[in-house]
Order: sequence, then C-alpha cells, then structure tokens
Amino acid sequence: MNVTPQAAPDALPDPLDLRAALDAALEGQSEPRRIRALSVALIAEARAGALAGIEADFARNPRAAREMVRAIASVTDSTVIAVHHVATEWLHPLNASSDTERLAVLAVGGYGRAEMAPASDVDLLFLTPWKITAWAESVVESMLYMMWDLKLKIGHSIRSIDDCLRLGEADMTIRTSLVEKRLVTGHAPLALTLRDRLWSELFERTIPEFIEAKLDERASRHARQGGQRYVLEPNVKEGKGGLRDLQTLYWIAKYIHRVDRAVELVDLGVFTRDEHLAFWQAEDFLWAVRSHLHLIAGRPVDVLSFDMQVEVARRMGYADGPARRAVEFFMQDYFRHATRVGELTRVFLTELETRHVRTAPILGRLFRRRRKMRAGFADQQGRLSYDNEAQFLADPLNILRLFEEALRTGILIHPDAMRLVAANLHLIDEKVQSDPEATRIFMDLLLKHGNPERALRRMNELGVLAAFIPEFEPVVAMMQFNHYHHYTVDEHSIQCVAALAAIERGEHPSDLPLSSEIMQAGGINRRVLYLATLLHDIGKGRPEDHSILGARIARRIAARFGFAQDDVDTVEWLVRHHLLMSDVAQKRDIADPRTLRDFAKAVKTRKRLDLLLVLTVCDIRGVGPGTWNNWKAALLRKLHQETAAALENGLEELNRDRRQAEAKRSLRHMLVAKGWDARDIRAELGRHYDSYWPGLTTRTQASFAQMLHQITPEEIRIEMRADPDRDATQAAFVLADHPGIFSRLAGALTLMGANVVDARTYTTRDGYATAVFWVQDAEGHPFAEDRLPRLRQTILRTLAGEIVAREAFATRDKPKKRNREFRFPTHITFDNEGSDIYTIIEVDTRDRPGLLYDLTRTLAANHIQIVSAVIATFGAQVVDSFYVKDMFGLKLHSAAKRDGLEKKLRAAIADGAKRAEA
Repeated sequence: MNVTPQAAPDALPDPLDLRAALDAALEGQSEPRRIRALSVALIAEARAGALAGIEADFARNPRAAREMVRAIASVTDSTVIAVHHVATEWLHPLNASSDTERLAVLAVGGYGRAEMAPASDVDLLFLTPWKITAWAESVVESMLYMMWDLKLKIGHSIRSIDDCLRLGEADMTIRTSLVEKRLVTGHAPLALTLRDRLWSELFERTIPEFIEAKLDERASRHARQGGQRYVLEPNVKEGKGGLRDLQTLYWIAKYIHRVDRAVELVDLGVFTRDEHLAFWQAEDFLWAVRSHLHLIAGRPVDVLSFDMQVEVARRMGYADGPARRAVEFFMQDYFRHATRVGELTRVFLTELETRHVRTAPILGRLFRRRRKMRAGFADQQGRLSYDNEAQFLADPLNILRLFEEALRTGILIHPDAMRLVAANLHLIDEKVQSDPEATRIFMDLLLKHGNPERALRRMNELGVLAAFIPEFEPVVAMMQFNHYHHYTVDEHSIQCVAALAAIERGEHPSDLPLSSEIMQAGGINRRVLYLATLLHDIGKGRPEDHSILGARIARRIAARFGFAQDDVDTVEWLVRHHLLMSDVAQKRDIADPRTLRDFAKAVKTRKRLDLLLVLTVCDIRGVGPGTWNNWKAALLRKLHQETAAALENGLEELNRDRRQAEAKRSLRHMLVAKGWDARDIRAELGRHYDSYWPGLTTRTQASFAQMLHQITPEEIRIEMRADPDRDATQAAFVLADHPGIFSRLAGALTLMGANVVDARTYTTRDGYATAVFWVQDAEGHPFAEDRLPRLRQTILRTLAGEIVAREAFATRDKPKKRNREFRFPTHITFDNEGSDIYTIIEVDTRDRPGLLYDLTRTLAANHIQIVSAVIATFGAQVVDSFYVKDMFGLKLHSAAKRDGLEKKLRAAIADGAKRAEA
C-alpha cells in the first residue's frame, strides 16, 4: 500500500474529510471509469454544499474576506486530498512502496498562501524525488482528469526536487511560486526536503537578485496599469496599491526572513503594530472586494469597473448619503486603503535598502550633483532625512520644511522620514495651521520651486496636507462617480496645480498661447491663483452647491493664511465662479451679444478675467487625458477675446446692430476679392435676416454665399471641410426649407457616429435653409477625409426618406454596460433672460447617440424654430442648449406652453431611453 499522507506544519484542516465516505461508496468497485464517476459525483456534491455555505456566510458578513478566502482554500485542500486518495488507494494502489514511488502534492501561488477568491485557479506542484515514474505519472493523470471533471481550473507542473532547484534558479516566476509552496497531501518528508534544499542551495545566496527582480516587476506592473493609484476603474489584484503589492512584500519578507505571516515582521522590527494593523485591514478589504467581484461575475474578474463598483458597494453594505452615492463612499475607502498600501511598501523598502544591496540608490548618489542640506536635514543613502529625531519633532514646522527641502534639493524623501511624519501628524495642530511661518513655507512650496505637485502629492499621501488644511480632508480619495473625471477630487486638484506649474514653466506656448502669455506677462497674482487652483473643488461631497460652499471654505483658509483682504475676496470669487467661464463657453452661444454682456458684467475686471481663464484651462486639463481639445481652446479664447475687448472699450461694443454691420462689411470685402459683381453682392447681403449675421465667421458666410448662388429649390448642396482650429469637421448645408430640417440633419450626422458639438440654422428671405454643424468623431477629432463621402451619402438618403433615423437609432442607442450605473437626473430649464431675442432651452441628461435627434424632432413637432444648438458632453452626461423662437418668431413667454413643452421633451428622453434599453 502507499505510505499514508502526513500533515505538514502549514497544512489546513480538512473540513470535508471525504476519504471514509469515498471508501464506503467505492466498496466492491473495480472498473476505473466507474470509480472516477462515483468519486467525482460524491466530491462535487460535498464541495458544492461547502462552497454554498461559505458564500452564504460571506453574504451575511460581506467584509469577512479573510475567513472566506481561507475557507475556500481549505475546501480546495479537501478536494485535492479526496482526489489523491481515490487515485492512490483505488485507481493506482501500490502493493509495495519504494523510495522512487513517492509523490507529494503541493499548493503554490495564492493557493499556496491559502488565499483563494471564489474563481481563483488551483495551482499545484506534483513533486517526485527523482525522474517521474510510471506510477506517479498515472496518479497525476487520474487526479487531473477528476479535477477537470469537477470543473476546477488547474495550473500544474510535475517536477523532481532537482528540477525545482534548476528551474527556480533560471525563472523568477517559478522561484516565486516555490516561495509560497505548501504541502496539501502526499509524502510529507519529500516536501520538507524541497523546503530545506531551496533555502540552503538557492534562496539564501540570491536575496539581492530576488529583491531587484520583484521590485522591477512591481514597477513594470504599475506602468501597465497606468501608474496612478487613483485610476477610477482600478485592478484590485495588479493595480497600484492592490493585492499584488501586498503579496510582493510577503514574497520578499519570506525570502529574506523566512516568515510565514506578516505579523512576524513586527517582531523583526520591520513594521510597527499600527503599520501591521493597516496591512491587515487593507488586505482584508481588498480580498473582500476581489471575492465579491468573482461572485458577481461568476468568473475571475479583477478590474473594478464602474458597473461592478455599484454592485460591490451594495453587497458590502454601503448606503447612499444626502449628497453622495454609496459607490462613492465605497471607492473612497478603496483608495484610502490603496494609499496605505503604498506607505507600507515604502516602509518595507527602507529596510531592504539598509539591510540588503540595492543598486538604484547607489547609482543615484553617484550621478546626482549633491546640494548642501539645510541644518537639521541629512542625506541618508541618497534620500532626504533628518539629523536627529528628537530635534526634528521638537519643532512641528520641520514637517513642512521637509517637503520644501525635498523640492529645493531635488532629492526624494527617505521612507524613514515619511514614516516619522505619518506617525506624528498630531503635531500639526491649530496653532501650526495658523502660524505665519507655516503659511510662508506652504506657499513657498506652491510658488518657488516650479514643481509643487511633487510635494503636494507626497504630503497628501502621508496625511500632511489634510492635517495642515483640515478642510481638505473630506475630499481626500473622494471619487466622483460620473465617467467624466478620471481622478479622485484630491488628485484632480493636484493635477490642476501641476497643469498651472507647467504653463508657468513655459511648456505649452503653442498649445496654450493665451494662458502662457498671461502667466509670462507677470502681472498676475500667483499666490491667489495657485491657492484658488488647489482649493477650487474643496466643497465637493456635501449637499450644498460645491462652488458656493467651496468659496466660503476658501475664504476662511485664505484669511487664516494672512492674505490681504482684496486677495481673500479674489480667491473666494475664483472658487465660487470656477465653472462660470467653462459653462458659458461650452453651454452658451458666445456669438450672442447678451451672453457676452452678462459674462462681462459677472467678471467685472480684466484681472479677474485673466485669472479665471487660466484656472478654467487648468481645471479642464486636470480632469484627465483627452479632455482638453482645440474645440474647447477655441471657445475659451474667443470668449476671453470678446470679453476683454468689452471690458476695455465698454459694454456698448457688444451691440447687435454694430456686429451686423461689421459682419456685412467683412463679407462684402471677401466676395469682392473673390470676383463677385456688385449686384450679386447686394443680393447676398439682402438675402438674410438680421439673426444670421452675428453667429457665423466671414469664411462660413462666404461658403454659404457660394452654395446659395443660383441654387434651385430641388437642389441640396453640401460642403464638408476640416476645421483644425476647432478640432472638428464643419458640415454646411443649403436646401429648400421645411419643418424638421434641423432634426433630420442632426439624425443623419449622428447615425454615422458623429458627435455634434455646435450647430447653427437660419432661413433666408427666399425660403432656403442654411445650416452648419460642427461634428467630431468618436475620438473627439475631425472626421477622416475618406469617411466624408459616406457621411454625405447617409445625409442625402436620410433627407430623401430612404433612412428613417428614428428606426435606425433603435439598434444603435444602447448604452455600454459599464455606463449603465451612472445616474444623471434630467434637468430642463427655460431661460428668457440669457438672450435678447431667443429663449434658451437647456437639457441636462444622460447622453446617447439618438438624444439630439429625439430632442430636435420634439421641438420641430411643436413648431419651435431652432436657431442654434450648443452641445457640451461630460463623459456619459450631456448638456444640450437650444436657442429657439416660436412659430411667430417670438420668445416662449407663456408658462403653460413652456410646461407643456418640458413634459414632451421629458417624454422623448424617457421613450428614447426605454428604446435603448430594450
């Protein structure tokens, strides 16, 4: 008979212990296929019952992940033990054993650590003393077939002890798996021999090599995952601050110190008890998240996508608050744990630098020009640290000075110093928060060294920023669940400061000529601008409008910092109105004189206009990659230019009659240059109503003149060209006017995947529609030239009735699964004050391809004339603003008419959403 399996010191309990039940069920059986089938049925039933019980316990205690992952590993052990029992006792029994007929079954990888999420793979090492024998091969084959029949995802290898040593020497992945091996069943002495030989013959002599390899892996893994801890759809396993980072610490610790559990690192002096508690809490939280992901998906899923975040938050017991959703509270906890994992990683790496050879700091010291340290600071292994702990802590302002010194010298802060700071945040009390010298140091961090984001990010991760500015603490790691912002609120604020510093360093003279010019001119108040940029979103996450609340908070902070009263007022004004310029530029028709006049009155001075422009640019650029584009740049530049002229020359400059006369004069000059005769020019200038002239560039009006020349009622003339200044394709149309033309054109364009960002439509005195749309492709750029013929063809077919847009959108309007959980309540407003001659209808709702068509079709059906449309998209949210008149050319003055129209627009949105979900 085979040698009875022996339990190893690290073996888990066998909760099912199916061996006796299997022996009873198999009594009298001899046919191998029958034995396998009976065994698999019995094991599958027991396993399913055990896993169902584990899942039920987890549903009752949805954060008790440690118990769950160990319980799943334990049930997996029972499964492997039972399968091994059948293979060795019933399928391939040995009548007489020898030293060669030995087989140990070891768990490796996460299974080796006894950490298994519900859908984790089962990684096994079948260990033999020497070359595999026919008996061992048969046992392994039978075990694998039974485990595959049990629907287990098996990763396996069959190796001798010498194989393990040879392959572990050459392959770091194999070596790492061997660090985590654990005997499950089989010949225990064989597993103990492997353990002893690995330590003595491989691990002990390759510690520096292993450390370097694991840290290189970590760096490249972070780079693949985006390099940011605050990626809004993080990978719980592989991302920065995720489980793999904690596992890397575990691997290195076990390799160096031969520890089996993280708590043993406390006795070795690597972690304090508080740091180990943070390690334990972060690990438990991350395992809970990963386990819920696996259970929801029914398969291995490690990316915490937007749709998954909502369900995981619900399962873990988070609830909506007055101003924030449950998912936002959940993700804030996630990011705070991820940040803590980063701190623990740095602490551990400190020990590696002091106790073991690492090349990077040594090379850094060799190739970096040394700068003399200020008193109280020291260069420790190429990193900035303190001379004396007691003296450092005696003056709490040294905590702020540490970050200033790091910027001044360009040296990274030593993790020992960071650890000391994190443990003594209580020293930054109210006295320090209002200390003029502390304020000077902090403002110098922002203003003097050219890269303030470096200090701010490290201060934020260590809790110093929230300690010095307590009002900042609520937004630390605060997620905005809206698909528009790529970062948490605190990281977004720091990204905005980084964008401001980059402009000031002169890095964007061609991309941002106006902002660069303002910053280089030197007349701007940098203290006000930098503080307002850092604090502009500090009011988020509360029921009150974040701009209003944030303005009050910013005022209090600026006053505490000792700013002059005028500067306090300006900081408050900038925070209160930090969305104003963006909203006007993106949601209003800035060709409308009333829009410009109202904006100029709100801004009042050129100084505030310049400050607001730069803050607005930084705010948009700080949202995330791809958010800033030439379209937004052109709108903001135009708004700044027009407003600056009005502030300088007087608001009477914004006069509709004057603008009309200037537009006609400019067009006349251009048509003369093109060779038009005087009679045709007079006809063209008299062909249009007054509303036509202020809203279009002279070039576009010249294009329309050419398209209208000698047109017949049956013709449809189309001109499409790239407008690189606006990052869009301009599509101009001239055709006989009829009701609903705007809607049909919008439908035809969006059917081809075009995103309409701006549009104007006018009617000539002789009955022709002149409509122009600015559209972008899915990437936010002009359409490629080779796509324009097909776009033109689709438009012509739609206008001819061959394509019915409403029917075509039925199959194209479905929202992406990951976007379905975003909530965007529909808001519809009617503004009769924002324009002298039009009513502005603003619709704020969830975006979908057919939305613009549905809205414009509804307006047309209710005899509403659309003169212009401005479309602003923010991720999955859209704000469509329509400048309209009724069928008599008047504003919508009747409240009853407005209410009725609102109901019909809401019905169109709801019907379209239902059609999309169907």
